Order: sequence, then C-alpha cells, then structure tokens
Amino acid sequence: MIKLNFEKAIAPPKDGGALRFLYHNAFGRLLLRVLISRGVSKLAGAYLSSRLSKGLIKKFVRNNNIDLNDFYSDDFKCFNDCFCRKIKDGKRPLEDGLIAPCDGLLSVYDIEDGLVLPIKQSKYSVADLLDDAELAREFDGGKVLVFRLCVNHYHRYHYFDDGVKGDNKFIKGKLHTVRPIALGQYPVFTQNCREMTVMQTERFGKAVQIEVGAMLVGKIANLHQSGPIKRGEEKGMFLYGGSTVVLLLQKDAATLPEELFENTRQGLETPVRMGQQIGE
Repeated sequence: MIKLNFEKAIAPPKDGGALRFLYHNAFGRLLLRVLISRGVSKLAGAYLSSRLSKGLIKKFVRNNNIDLNDFYSDDFKCFNDCFCRKIKDGKRPLEDGLIAPCDGLLSVYDIEDGLVLPIKQSKYSVADLLDDAELAREFDGGKVLVFRLCVNHYHRYHYFDDGVKGDNKFIKGKLHTVRPIALGQYPVFTQNCREMTVMQTERFGKAVQIEVGAMLVGKIANLHQSGPIKRGEEKGMFLYGGSTVVLLLQKDAATLPEELFENTRQGLETPVRMGQQIGE
C-alpha cells in the first residue's frame, strides 16, 4: 500500500450569496445564462488584462493570503499578470513517481463502464468529456484525477512526465463556475469550454490532460502544439477565474494511495502542489 505525505483533506466551501442566487433562484438562473457565455468572459478578460485593472492587485493578494515572495512579482502591469504569476525556480521541486501537474485540490475517481461517478455530483461520461467516443474507450477501467484550482492558487500547469504530445484540441462550451454549487447542478466538465491534449508518456503510457475553463476565465493558454515534452516543463496557464485540470490515466498505468480515494468518497479534497508525488 502506498503511503505518501499529503496535507489534511478539506471540505469544499459552502457556496452562498451571489452563487446561490445564480444557481438556485429562477431569476438568478436567467442572469446565469448571460454570465456563463464566452462573450462576457472575453470582456472580463480584456479588462483584467488591461492597465486599468492594476489597482485590483493589492486587495486580491491581501484577501487571498498570497505570498508573492514565491513568485516573480516585480513588474505586474495588469491584474492578470499577477493572477498567472510565474513561480521562482526551486519553489516546486519535482518528487518521484506520478506528480501533480499543478497546484490544486485533488479528487480521484475510477472510470466504470465509460462513466465517472463523482460523489454528490452529476455523473458524466468520458466520451462527453473528451468529445471523442473512440478515444474514451481506451480509458475504460482507468482513473480520473481532478485538480480544482481556487483563485489563490498558482495558475500555471505543467507536464507530469516525459514523452510526446499531440496538438491541443479546443472544445467549445459554456463557462460555469467549477465550485461545488455548480458541480451538483450541471455536468460542468462536459459543458464548459475546455482544451485537451493527448500525450504518450514514458512511464505512464497514453494519457490525456484537459484544462477546463470557468466563469470569467478569459483564456486557457497552452504554450505548445505537438512535439516532445519534458517532465515539469510548463504546459500553459489560466487567466482569471477558478479553473480545473483533469488528468485521465489508462487502466493499471499508475497506483494511487487509498487515502486519496477515501478522501474523495467522504466529499473531501486533498491539497497538492505541482511536482508533489501523488502516486507511482
């Protein structure tokens, strides 16, 4: 049995206020249709990438207890420069085995008969997630690792192994929040805009990494098209908003600690950092 050192698992926040109004009120759901559109996201993203947004940075850093000493932070020209800040060398060392591709709150699930069955959430099919039924069949019996990024997290993501990648495939969709209040109402990961990459890795075989956009995320910015990849190399970044990275592994490609599955069954999320070992 694998035993790794994880931080204490935490319960997702209880969403109230504006989000509860949007997802549980009839008038709020009408407004929600506007807010989850890509047009509104693009407008928000344009503002947050402009110099006009620079005044938001200090309050954002203070309210979210972000330690900028871990990041290159001398020349933020707009809010999004701060949000997708680049981490300093050595702050995310690469451990052994299967590593997390990003900072976030991790949940893990088995794929059974082509379905992912999250606890207290809407089930969804891998075929819908990938928009590719043939590719989805290759992952039956495998694992789904869901890394939920909150606004305070480091918002760049990396390759979890050496190998070769194909081109990035963008799948159009809506932009729901990825917070629990939406996950319980909609199959968010199969409805939201997302970008997926098929990778042939050296140690874990064929894998797919999917970056899922969320409400007011202006952009999913992947850095490379097809070609060789290096473990720990930066793959891309999210601009403003809570976001999610989903990693699909084939059957028997990796062994994960039972602790991660038990936390997920209890409705808890396990905090992880990019480069941290999460399996073998």
